[in-house]
This record gives sequence, structure tokens and C-alpha cells, in this order.
Amino acid sequence: MYEINKTVEFEMWLAAIRDPLTRGRLLARLRKVALGSFGDVAPISNSNGIWEMREHFGAGWRMYYILHRQVVVIVLGGGIKTTQVADIKKVKKILLTMEK
Repeated sequence: MYEINKTVEFEMWLAAIRDPLTRGRLLARLRKVALGSFGDVAPISNSNGIWEMREHFGAGWRMYYILHRQVVVIVLGGGIKTTQVADIKKVKKILLTMEK
């Protein structure tokens, strides 16, 4: 079992998704993660432990997270495949502010 904590930035990103089905699928993914089923994930290179959860529907949704103390997942942000580079830069900045 994992505890899911979301940053304000992630909550704002999620709330901005207009399609309720997409938002529901992303929230369902987080519920599965809470139960220990991470699914398709990959580390982001040179990123201080940031990982991406990949969803293979629509625009190729991504949610970025870190694992803290092996029991807490802190979701930093999200995006889609085409904005991935900019999204990763944003979540790296969020992580730096958390470390201070």
C-alpha cells in the first residue's frame, strides 16, 4: 500500500483537464498505484528520482512522481507526450522547491 500525496501544481493540472473521462482514468491510475500496481512507469534520466507514469490513450498522458520512503508517492505534475520536455522541466523545479 502506498500513500498518494499530490502537489498543488498537480491538482491544478488535473482540474484543468476538461474531459471528465480522461480525468477519471488518470485518477483510477492513481488508485491502482495506491494499491501497489504502478503499471507502465519509467525513470526520467538526470532527474533526482523523478519517474513518469505512462498512459497509452488519447494524447499519451503522463504523470510525474517521486517515491519517498518507499511508501509515499508524491505526484508532482502531469502532461502529454508532445509537451513532455517542458513538463519535465516544470516538475524538476517543483521538486527543487520541495527540497528546500
